[in-house]
Amino acid sequence: QVQLVESGGGLVQPGGSLRLSCAASGRSVSTLAMAWFRQAPGREREFVAGLKRGMGTTYAANSVKGRFTVSRDNGKNTAYLQMNGLEPEDTAVYSCAASSGSPIVSSLPYASTYHYWGQGTQVTVSS
Repeated sequence: QVQLVESGGGLVQPGGSLRLSCAASGRSVSTLAMAWFRQAPGREREFVAGLKRGMGTTYAANSVKGRFTVSRDNGKNTAYLQMNGLEPEDTAVYSCAASSGSPIVSSLPYASTYHYWGQGTQVTVSS
């Protein structure tokens, strides 16, 4: 069983940065496809960024490309979401997710692809 625990959320001013962490247990992150999703009040959950198992090829939603970067540290068994240039529209609960399979690229943005989820961490961007 894989467990995921997020941390690193908080309050930040527009233009600021945060780094979210997703610590995994039960399986190596290098053997998992991992992703970050977010959900703002009154809105549907949306894919933010992800990385494939193995080589760890990364993907990001158009809304965050150039600002957010997803990565992992196999030694710490942790995935990260580095968020720069934060905007008020980025305010949401951010959750990490993992799949024990080898999803194709086109399925990465879909929540149904993932078997394991963290509890989420709040990110608020406000002055």
